[in-house]
Amino acid sequence: MAKKHGSDTKTASDESDDSGIFRRLMADARPLKQEPRAVTPRRAKARAQSRRQDEREVLRESLSPAPCEAEIMSGEGLRFQRPVVSRRTFRKLARGGFSVQAKLDLHGMTSAEAGVALREFINDSCLRGLSCVRIVHGKGLGSGTRGPILKRKVDALLRSWDQVLAFVSARQADGGTGAVYVLLSAN
Repeated sequence: MAKKHGSDTKTASDESDDSGIFRRLMADARPLKQEPRAVTPRRAKARAQSRRQDEREVLRESLSPAPCEAEIMSGEGLRFQRPVVSRRTFRKLARGGFSVQAKLDLHGMTSAEAGVALREFINDSCLRGLSCVRIVHGKGLGSGTRGPILKRKVDALLRSWDQVLAFVSARQADGGTGAVYVLLSAN
């Protein structure tokens, strides 16, 4: 049952056919004029500041022999958070969820040198408005029976400064228990 040309009469099957109804309703529809879209430049992909160095450190660490007794003794992770830092924010810090905006490596420094360098680094980072930094203190393997000297110094100093909201030992890829992520106050 088809429609006769030139006639407006419709059959029952035409009315029940959804595509036929749609075509009839859209018969006088016209496409909208489109304005040309503005081309937005693509943003460069974010890359870690010291990605190659970090990858080399991870490779070296993965190829190193099993940990010695001194490393196990000093393998304890550092953790600290002020009451203003939520558990959720602290977990994000511990997972490496914040972008590390600056890094300080204390390897090879004496305790006194490390204290001065750390104080200057934290103050400078706060003045620059940085919110998350990484401090590499090492695991103290070269300290012998004295244990991890720089690690203990970093722990004590960071706890004593009000600008430090929280810190936690880094993920294995970022230094593990030989480094800490530090969350700084916005002021």
